[in-house]
Amino acid sequence: MKGFLTFIREQGVVGLAVGFILGGAVSKVVASLVSDIINPIISIALGATGDLATAALVIGPIEIMWGSFLSVLIDFIVIAMVVYFGVRGLGLDKLDKKK
Repeated sequence: MKGFLTFIREQGVVGLAVGFILGGAVSKVVASLVSDIINPIISIALGATGDLATAALVIGPIEIMWGSFLSVLIDFIVIAMVVYFGVRGLGLDKLDKKK
């Protein structure tokens, strides 16, 4: 039991757990920002009617969902930027130095 407690204290397991919880909350906020604000603006700029995620290129029986892919890509980029600037802004990048 002592080894387990040492592992939790020294390896930052509690910080990792908090990071996962906050990451999930930030992910929901960013997903809403992308789907409710950014995607409609891009949809208008690209001439897609309605939701960007429903934009598709139809070639015969095949439907290429480029709008869905672009929506997920934008979501990923915004989440990555929020995490990057959040870690740098709070100075958390300096906490994980080797002993």
